[in-house]
Amino acid sequence: MPAARSPWRYLRDHDILHAGVVTVLAVLLSGGLVWLGYLIHVCRVAARSPLAPSRRMTALVFGRRLENDAPEHDYQLRLQRVLTLVEQGRTDHVLLLGGCSGGQCSEAAAGHAWLQQHGLSAEVWVELEPDSIDSLENLRQARQLLQAQADGAELPPVALITSRYHLARCLLLARRLGLDVVPIAAEPAISWHGRYLGLLLIESGFLMWTDLGLRWAQLIGLRRMHERIS
Repeated sequence: MPAARSPWRYLRDHDILHAGVVTVLAVLLSGGLVWLGYLIHVCRVAARSPLAPSRRMTALVFGRRLENDAPEHDYQLRLQRVLTLVEQGRTDHVLLLGGCSGGQCSEAAAGHAWLQQHGLSAEVWVELEPDSIDSLENLRQARQLLQAQADGAELPPVALITSRYHLARCLLLARRLGLDVVPIAAEPAISWHGRYLGLLLIESGFLMWTDLGLRWAQLIGLRRMHERIS
């Protein structure tokens, strides 16, 4: 069975805690303006990302925590976007990303089953990455699959498919890993209500934590911490 997602492991990671302290200090010293800046950026990326790439690309699809071993609402929207891109001729190669999130199967396997149930063409090449437990590991594993296929050649550009609120953080991580990515939004349009606003706020916090930690590590010459995302 794939490794289960365990968010508490981060509390044992000194580099992540170091970045967290730096982030908290930045927020306090700026009176919250730093967080506001990241929130604006996350909202801008969420609102402006397109629904399809301009040409055919490999699609990287981020999983999300399952409900009773099945994709929940946000994950279904990501998978529906894949079906739409296939119908439009914009992809014929799909990488489904995501390990076990508490159930009996991986997010990648559950996503594949959902796509098959909803009419995915058998001609589409689908690869599963069932071992990762967070967005960074999703992308690292995807990069390994792409490198194996490229066999030493330059990696192809890929369409990064996820929920709008998640796109800004995934873009930062993907570009840090050297991937050439185009953000593709799962939802037709951004929502400005209740739960979605909360997710935008949370994602801006994660993005701030990651970005400020990297900038601080570079400033003080802490190579180990800076190379965590490379």
